[in-house]
Amino acid sequence: MTAPTDKKTQQKVIAFLSDPASYPEPPQEVETHETHGAMVFLAGEHAYKIKKSVKLPYLDFSTLEKREAICRRELEINRPAAPGLYLGLVPITQQKDGSLAIDGPGEPVEWAVHMQRFDQAALFDRLPGEAITDREMIEALARAVLASHRQAKIIRSGNGPARVEKLIAQLSASFARSPGIFAENEAAEFTAAASAALLHARYCLRYRGRRGYIRRCHGDLHLRNIVLMDGHPVLFDALEFDEELASIDTLYDLAFLLMDLNHRKMTQATTRLLNRYLSLSGEDADLFGLKALPLFLALRAGVRAMVTADLSRQKTGSDAETACKSARVYFHEALQYLKPPAARLIAVGGFSGTGKTTLAAALAERPSPGPGYLHIRTDVERKAMFNVAESDSLPPDSYTQESSDAVYRRVLHKAYIALKSGQRVIVDAVFAKEAERQAVEDIAWKLDVPFTGLWLEADEATLAARVTARRNDASDATADVVRLQIQRGAQHIRWRRVDAGGTAEDTFKAATKSIRIN
Repeated sequence: MTAPTDKKTQQKVIAFLSDPASYPEPPQEVETHETHGAMVFLAGEHAYKIKKSVKLPYLDFSTLEKREAICRRELEINRPAAPGLYLGLVPITQQKDGSLAIDGPGEPVEWAVHMQRFDQAALFDRLPGEAITDREMIEALARAVLASHRQAKIIRSGNGPARVEKLIAQLSASFARSPGIFAENEAAEFTAAASAALLHARYCLRYRGRRGYIRRCHGDLHLRNIVLMDGHPVLFDALEFDEELASIDTLYDLAFLLMDLNHRKMTQATTRLLNRYLSLSGEDADLFGLKALPLFLALRAGVRAMVTADLSRQKTGSDAETACKSARVYFHEALQYLKPPAARLIAVGGFSGTGKTTLAAALAERPSPGPGYLHIRTDVERKAMFNVAESDSLPPDSYTQESSDAVYRRVLHKAYIALKSGQRVIVDAVFAKEAERQAVEDIAWKLDVPFTGLWLEADEATLAARVTARRNDASDATADVVRLQIQRGAQHIRWRRVDAGGTAEDTFKAATKSIRIN
């Protein structure tokens, strides 16, 4: 409940902010957007956001003091990621004659977050799928998310398993209360599967909590809370009203975005984003965290199912049925995440220019219920090992046998952690030496996971032409390198040979013809 006088005053403020004449630079019209806890007034190049005078089970904006505090908190947590978007906090004041003003004389009767208005078409949930899936866009998005996680405050008191257990119980109770939306047997299946997944990931969650991966994250990281500004993705509208809900594992924060992409059938973008985030992170703990990712994705989808089901009760007729159908879709996605495909290792080898990376990426990004394969590439890991940008060339002395051995050890180490965490992995390397091929096979044998080795082949002229045409690639190989590789040869190839002399599509078809890629 909120005080009647507070409600009455806010209605006056809403009418005031809805009037174009109220603004310093009056716009032709004011566009209004409303959510469960806020109202946004779009006026010309500016936006003003006020908190609604409401008290709900999960938030309390019932007094002016509380609304001021939460507005200040919104600025505090969002400005680091979006300094050009969040301009400040302004009071809506009441003058002696009773009239209202934006940042005028008199006592504040409401507070508004002042923002730079942006084109709604620039929101990521409105961008074309191909624009989001573009590799440069995914790169920028992964960097933005990772930067927000690295800047986020570490929460040392966080108990990861306990919080997850509490959320599973909350979701289970919600699904059980809605038998008309969620089938009773499926609700029970969710509870059992989520509890089993938590048991499987419990040590992982504790480990990540001790290592500082529970942080004060964005907390509401889906496509509608990302906007393209000046060609760069900007995260905004972080969860501001509940510190506990936003104090989460960084991979759980990322999981919301991955789930949202997957829900919108952008599975290629899902896999690319996860791969780039993990590659840029470079942290073993994040690879270990993959053990919890299926559960994280399921919980994110489960929360959306719960919220959408609750929303259906506030609607009638066809709107209510549409919301129910949407809730069921999210719910079944949650169940699917709790049945992840088994770990598997694929190695793609061949001389420079055979198209290993193109094939490996295509295999990794095949449509699947969740993120695809983790794609680990020696060329990328070598640049990371020397701390240079992937597109920067390394000097010849960076390609000694010693450094090459170190790169392979690094790649196999990452593959081992990811596979042990239950993730499917594709390793992309030359693998010219029999010992290198045996080493990657041994990992699969030790972990008892299926292994497939693919050896790509093409003639020297084709390989030389391809490497010469490369631009902005992590590989430093030249036509001379190709000739040297061919001279040295690759003996005792037992992997499946694939003709890679044609188009990338031809190579993909040849590679998948005789093997089943799950």
